[in-house]
Amino acid sequence: MSQKISKSIFLIFLAFSFFTACTQKKSDTNTQNELAIAERWSVEKANAWGDNHPWFRGSNFNPSTSINQLEFWQAETFDPETIDRELGWAEDIGFNAMRVYLHHVAWEVDKAGFKERMKSYLSIADKHHIKTIFVFFDDCWNPTYTAGKQPDPKPGVHNSGWVRDPGDLLFTAENLTPTLEAYTKDILETFKDDQRIILWDLYNEPGNSNYGNKSMGLLKDVFKWGREINPSQPLTSGVWNNSLSDLNKFQVENSDIITYHNYNDEVNHQSTIDSLKLHNRPMICTEYMARKHNSLFSNIMPILKEQKIGAINWGLVAGKSNTKYAWDDPIPDGSEPEPWFHEIFQQDGTPYKQKEVDVIKELTLKK
Repeated sequence: MSQKISKSIFLIFLAFSFFTACTQKKSDTNTQNELAIAERWSVEKANAWGDNHPWFRGSNFNPSTSINQLEFWQAETFDPETIDRELGWAEDIGFNAMRVYLHHVAWEVDKAGFKERMKSYLSIADKHHIKTIFVFFDDCWNPTYTAGKQPDPKPGVHNSGWVRDPGDLLFTAENLTPTLEAYTKDILETFKDDQRIILWDLYNEPGNSNYGNKSMGLLKDVFKWGREINPSQPLTSGVWNNSLSDLNKFQVENSDIITYHNYNDEVNHQSTIDSLKLHNRPMICTEYMARKHNSLFSNIMPILKEQKIGAINWGLVAGKSNTKYAWDDPIPDGSEPEPWFHEIFQQDGTPYKQKEVDVIKELTLKK
């Protein structure tokens, strides 16, 4: 999902392992951080959760007929037939998990209908023996959005219609926070005991789009709201960029399960794993696999399986999101990229690379 290559976060987290708290912090900041950290799952509880679950493997899932989260979830364009068909292809190669983005505007327009569509999606996924990670907020790609008909894809442009949540509206709208709180708590309260949900990814790539620490307020808020509802599923927010040290620190110190993104080769990826293992909690890589950057099923997925780290690649079926094109290499005439950046299947279910599917099926024991 990153708009530039994720860098190794090794040094950041090695430094965290030797971290000593600074003195004379403001008392209100200390109180808030201590409260959040104290309410986080214990290491023992987190590892018991990990022991009771299989090795999760799957994709970030957006139906090929949806350009973004709004087209996915709005009543007019919710597409259960495509969801069913494409999750069937995922099941056939041994995937058991999907990471799925929500959006507060789809909820705001039609709260009851939105939750019913979430239930419909979960039923379809469950039929295919697939569990789900839901994502609330996101700092990637287009800063503004509107309900209703979504734009057509721009030829050859990666995620041309993907929208942030809440994006620039957080800084321009008056009194948006109560709406975001109501949205978060309503969804968590409704699904807090649903065993078809693996965990709640509260905030995707906070600080992206040059927001930096401007995202800290919402990051703290959404963890606070999550702890107030206290769902049976763990809470997390994945680290993704080593330059965002304040956000990284808050994320790893408040996540029940450690999640992260890495779109680099196996050496870089393993160094990230080694640094994050210092936290002694179950881990899921919630974004990887960018062929152009040598993040592949063949060199990354075996590492993750061996260490029982969840493996959630970006993209299942090529479609309106255009994520078969690279972040930084648009093809304006819309011609076929080589290699594809993300995705596993063409829209008719044919694998992009049969050898890749063979690797996946070997690792998932789907012969």
